[in-house]
Amino acid sequence: MVSFHKVMGDQTRIKLLVLLAAEQPLSGQVLAERLGVKAPTISHHIAKLKEVSAVYERRDKNTIYYFLNEKSLKQHSEALFHVLNRGRSEVETMEKDNEKTQILQNFLLPNGLLKTIPAQRKKKLIIFEHIIKDLVIGKKYTEKEINEHIKKFHEDYATIRREFIINHFMYRENGIYELNPKEMWAK
Repeated sequence: MVSFHKVMGDQTRIKLLVLLAAEQPLSGQVLAERLGVKAPTISHHIAKLKEVSAVYERRDKNTIYYFLNEKSLKQHSEALFHVLNRGRSEVETMEKDNEKTQILQNFLLPNGLLKTIPAQRKKKLIIFEHIIKDLVIGKKYTEKEINEHIKKFHEDYATIRREFIINHFMYRENGIYELNPKEMWAK
């Protein structure tokens, strides 16, 4: 992609592409005349454009005709937008990860214990996700096992256990707890 954009960063090459887009095929001699440059200059620029597949050539007897490779040009321009969109989503993911890390640092002691249960729902959900990260999806837990797990983080296991149910992190039936799939968790 970098090579393509380096090649496109030349005014003469852009003019060549414009001429080929307007009427193709054109020979090197015709391109030189229309742009007011010498044939070797056209050969140099065409070679660069061929390197990135922006143009292709066909020979007819002793004359080489040049064509615009529209498919390749379209792919290169779409590739740029693809990279930009992917980069945007990666930046958003990094920002979310940084925010989560900051919240965890603010609410957890160095030993892993929870200082307090956050009042703000968004922060609370991040803390709950952290607490259940070691639980296994599909495994059934007794209430006592869940309480013991929560006590590793905070003494108020009843409140946190209730929040797990309210926010769809877990499902409870007959005193047995099971982790829900992540798609069901409150966002």
